[in-house]
Amino acid sequence: MPQIAEKIQYIRQQLRSEKFNTAIGLLNELNIADQASVLKGLTPTEQVKILQKLDEPSEAFAYLPLSQQAALTELIPVPDLIPILDNMYSDDFVDIYKKLSPELQQQLITLLSEESQNTLKKLALYPEGTAGAMMSSSFVTLHQDLCMDEAIHALRIIAATRETLYLVYIVNEQNQLIGVISLRQIIQAKPEATIAEVMERDVIYVYTHDDQEVVAKTLAYYDLIALPVVDEQERMLGIITYDDVMDIVEAETTEDILKSGAVSPLAELNLKTAPIITLYQKRVFWLVILVFGSLLSGIGIAHFEEIISTHIVLVFFLPLLVGSGGNAGSQSATLMVRALATGDVQFKDWFSLLGRETVVALCLGVTMACAVSMLGYIRGDFMVAIVLAISMVGIVLMGCLTGMSLPFILNKLKLDPASASAPLVTSICDATGVIIYLFVASKLLF
Repeated sequence: MPQIAEKIQYIRQQLRSEKFNTAIGLLNELNIADQASVLKGLTPTEQVKILQKLDEPSEAFAYLPLSQQAALTELIPVPDLIPILDNMYSDDFVDIYKKLSPELQQQLITLLSEESQNTLKKLALYPEGTAGAMMSSSFVTLHQDLCMDEAIHALRIIAATRETLYLVYIVNEQNQLIGVISLRQIIQAKPEATIAEVMERDVIYVYTHDDQEVVAKTLAYYDLIALPVVDEQERMLGIITYDDVMDIVEAETTEDILKSGAVSPLAELNLKTAPIITLYQKRVFWLVILVFGSLLSGIGIAHFEEIISTHIVLVFFLPLLVGSGGNAGSQSATLMVRALATGDVQFKDWFSLLGRETVVALCLGVTMACAVSMLGYIRGDFMVAIVLAISMVGIVLMGCLTGMSLPFILNKLKLDPASASAPLVTSICDATGVIIYLFVASKLLF
């Protein structure tokens, strides 16, 4: 990264001196990912100047974040923008086209190449978040009656216009997917062997309407580098490559992490570029809800006001106890949310997991009770220590079971389990913890 920072600074100096050829020469020495990394560190104006001078700007442009691409399209002159869009892979092209302003879309639609216009007609129809919306139409198909020499000759002709050649898909006259063969198999097979003799007929594929999370799990489970997409008649329509799935996994993981912190997803925005009003809107809803949730703790304290006034020492341990329940609940919720997301557990596992979590929670509660009871004896007396020990076990048990069960309940209701966020679980555990603690105290200290 220090080298990239130095190159960014050097390129900026060359741009200020209008030494574009020097800047472009340095960029051309880098791979595409590093080119994009350099571009990210430049101002939008500098980025436009660089893209206008690069020999192959489409690839570096495609590596930029989608929000940054959309912002740049407003600055790049239309004559320079057309070849950039036309030379992008179909899935990347459709993604950025959907982000353009309606005015710019209208301006571009008649100027784009016929191939790009056809791509829009095919791919832009599918809903966001589905396999159809993220697939690429840059794939390779061959017929099963070709021999290996003929297959290699055909691949040489079409190689420059396809996203990947590692997997070649075999279709029949109706364009239905009937097999797959790898480039390795084509090279290693006898030249006179036909594709039909070598290809694998048990093809793993997804449908256009399948959710993107299903796509990611399927590709990861079968350890594929690309996944074919078909329609209801099993006609080959596109492919989804592993790099696109990596982007999905990153986006889904980011969304779950944000939800676990009671923050709404930021879409394509990031923390540095998101407007202050947007950051406020993404966070305020859950905070307001949690404020009212915290009132339950206040109601519990008010109900047991008499026992608190009689044994004021109880107040000293209140934050410690309810905090322990919230921490234990947050741990359980995090484990369950992740397990549900990866498919390690399902709703049918809830009962068996409930027993396991109960044992773990009791062990944790007893361990923490031993520690806190000693503090209670030093600060108060023997009975206070007993109250603290019993309360700690009950609070940790309730916190763990709440944190474990809430994601299952949300999942059963067809809601995102990640909504069982740490702040939400903590608020619930705080309220129940106060009630358990003061109820135990009221029974043992009066």
